[in-house]
Amino acid sequence: MIETPSLVDQYCHGVLRTELGLGTFEAQLSRTEGPPAPGTTFFDTQTGFAVRRWCPPLLGLEPHCAPARYLARRRELGALEAGRRLLRGSGITTYLVDTGLPGDLTGPGEMARAGNAEAREIVRLEPLAEQVADTSGTVESFLANLAESVHGAAATAVAFTSVAGLRHGPALAPEPPGPGEVRGAAGRWLAGRRVGGALTDPVLLRHLLWTAVASGLPLQLHAGLGAPGSRADRADPALLTEFVRATAGLGTDLVLLHGYPYHRHTAHLAGVFPHVYADSGAALVRTGARAATVLAETLELAPFGKILFSTGAHGLPELHVVGAHLFREALSRVLGTWVAEGAWVRSDARRVARLIAADNARRVYGLG
Repeated sequence: MIETPSLVDQYCHGVLRTELGLGTFEAQLSRTEGPPAPGTTFFDTQTGFAVRRWCPPLLGLEPHCAPARYLARRRELGALEAGRRLLRGSGITTYLVDTGLPGDLTGPGEMARAGNAEAREIVRLEPLAEQVADTSGTVESFLANLAESVHGAAATAVAFTSVAGLRHGPALAPEPPGPGEVRGAAGRWLAGRRVGGALTDPVLLRHLLWTAVASGLPLQLHAGLGAPGSRADRADPALLTEFVRATAGLGTDLVLLHGYPYHRHTAHLAGVFPHVYADSGAALVRTGARAATVLAETLELAPFGKILFSTGAHGLPELHVVGAHLFREALSRVLGTWVAEGAWVRSDARRVARLIAADNARRVYGLG
């Protein structure tokens, strides 16, 4: 075994505070755009099988127990106690929490208490701009308040994150827009927007990205097929290459999140550009029993000091558990095989495991 005693989950969300029925639980488990195939459930996925393998023992049940029995035990314990047992059983010691999604999700403080861990906030840029727009009456006040809000968030958060690439993909120009272009785009967006309306204007999204770059905090960029509605033609991280090149040498690290099934492209960018890092997280949760193969493919190209562990978990504490256990098992299997074959020595394998599990994230996010 190649041990990873400390895990920094460098990208995740909070967990739902409410009790969950079978349908609600399954919807969170898969996050697809429709129902499962007739005669099946969303437990009939790699993620579902991994939940049944790793989570029941943390609630006092045998591995691989039936979903109905597992959910009955979950309801018996209550959402709070079940979440506490699951998060503490994950072995994660630090959570970096994206607080930008809607829903009744726990924040960093609650995650820290429930998981007996540390937790810090990641600020999502698009909701931040939308909240500023809701309280700004003019273009000038919107732009001034937006700059102030980004600056204020940078004082307390460990990173910014954005889905701009997924929303616009190749249509998102890499260079920062000029002041006149930004004012014009802001005027058009505010004039046609209802309160709570999503930010989709590509000029304002570019302005947001470059404002975040100027802050010096790490900037996480979503790529790969993750959330429902993700489009394959916008999900390839290779589409971000020109933006990556434009930000080189400015002192801001870029972390490419998720990536799967384009994780080799993410690993390549991390290998080419000194300020780019590759996330290894959500791909492992999605691929379950095949996680070691996917992780090995990332390790083919990315320098070992440029790969970061995460779960990408959202809504269910089970996904934090699955992400952590699959990562540990996959990393131990891949590195252990190389040691057994004589390609590596065990001391190097342990050092690399610590880098990917926690030390790289501590360095990138300034966690000490």
